[in-house]
Amino acid sequence: MMSSAPSLPPLPISNPPAASAAPVAPSSAAPVATPAFRLFLSRLSDSVGRSLSNRRPWSELADRSAFSRPDSLSDASYRLRKNLTYFRVNYAAVVAAVLAISLITNPFSLVVLLALLAAWCLLYLFRPSDPPLVILGRTFSDRETLGSLVLITVFVVFLTSVGSLLISALVAGAAIVGAHGAFRVPEDLFLDEQETGAASSLLSFLGGAASAGPAVVAAARV
Repeated sequence: MMSSAPSLPPLPISNPPAASAAPVAPSSAAPVATPAFRLFLSRLSDSVGRSLSNRRPWSELADRSAFSRPDSLSDASYRLRKNLTYFRVNYAAVVAAVLAISLITNPFSLVVLLALLAAWCLLYLFRPSDPPLVILGRTFSDRETLGSLVLITVFVVFLTSVGSLLISALVAGAAIVGAHGAFRVPEDLFLDEQETGAASSLLSFLGGAASAGPAVVAAARV
């Protein structure tokens, strides 16, 4: 009989190791609650848009033929009250423009105010409450964060040149508004028909901004 051929030992077969999945870096919580921030911007934009839509024509504000010297202090006070009611949105825009020009011509103050606003938004207003704020290895509670921001704000506004700049700009804007209101004759203005609409416009803007603030901040803290 013929002997069978010797069987070869089986070759070891090893499955190639599966490629390890690349580690996924844990997504860190965004420093700003984006939905709450967008909601705040949307409400603020709507309120500003509604108010600006009720502004008076600038040509009517600057009509040179309607200016005259008031006969007395009581006449100037009467004109100022009527013009404030009728041109309140325009006056607010004038004061805002004076404030903006003052900040643009003082870049340091503008940068400081923007940094302060960014600190409020990133560290408190639109920052989710979970996880807590950690700076240099120290954990800050919401109360500590709020207190620190208030102290920094008081220091910046009242103990630096930024505060004096803001006060000067507001005083200059108020002086422009007061002078215009005292010398602008309001007899040609339809005050009886427009007074209610003008007042409700500004009140709705202030009320909308005031109501949007706490609601949006509460949504961001959740």
